[in-house]
Amino acid sequence: MKKITALLFLQLLLISCSGTISTTKKEYAITNSSALKSDWIIDSQKWSLDNNTITGSGSPSKWGILVSKKQLPENYEIDFKVNMTRESLFEIMLHLDKEKYIRTYLYQIDQNIVIGEGTYYKNDDSYGKRGGKTLFKKPMNLENNKTYAVKIKVTENQLHFSVDGQTSLECSLEKSGLSQKGKLGFITNGDVQITDLKIKTL
Repeated sequence: MKKITALLFLQLLLISCSGTISTTKKEYAITNSSALKSDWIIDSQKWSLDNNTITGSGSPSKWGILVSKKQLPENYEIDFKVNMTRESLFEIMLHLDKEKYIRTYLYQIDQNIVIGEGTYYKNDDSYGKRGGKTLFKKPMNLENNKTYAVKIKVTENQLHFSVDGQTSLECSLEKSGLSQKGKLGFITNGDVQITDLKIKTL
């Protein structure tokens, strides 16, 4: 009995000290405001959690940015629903490492979902210090005040990004020269609502 108790304690200790946002056989979800504040860095503007809804606010000149404090696992799946209630851009930052990351985003102005190379300088909102170039894109009708289901899956350095289970993009991180490790973040240039966020290790 003592051995079983010690083993369970060790597993809990390893999970709590893990450097990744989710752990083996464990699914991560934000369940309360304290988790949002303790597990994430609110780099600019305002982010809050209420009734399982993460609300973010930014502006075209100063994007609202939320970044996880922990690394994404090597192989993972991210699921959530998003509603852009104001302005045109919602972006999921993947593998943020120093100033570089993978851009996976919904862009209403061009009516596309996109995978691209991103640059993010924490204390600089000037042109060229946020965002980056497009590598892959696919047309999709996008509008405000509509909820979209987003799924991102990374396995064996292969990235799959889909919206509503219909429009999708896929690429090899290695062949595309994209970052293969780093943190997760979200960006908005207006107002956005994120619900049912789940991140699990594969």
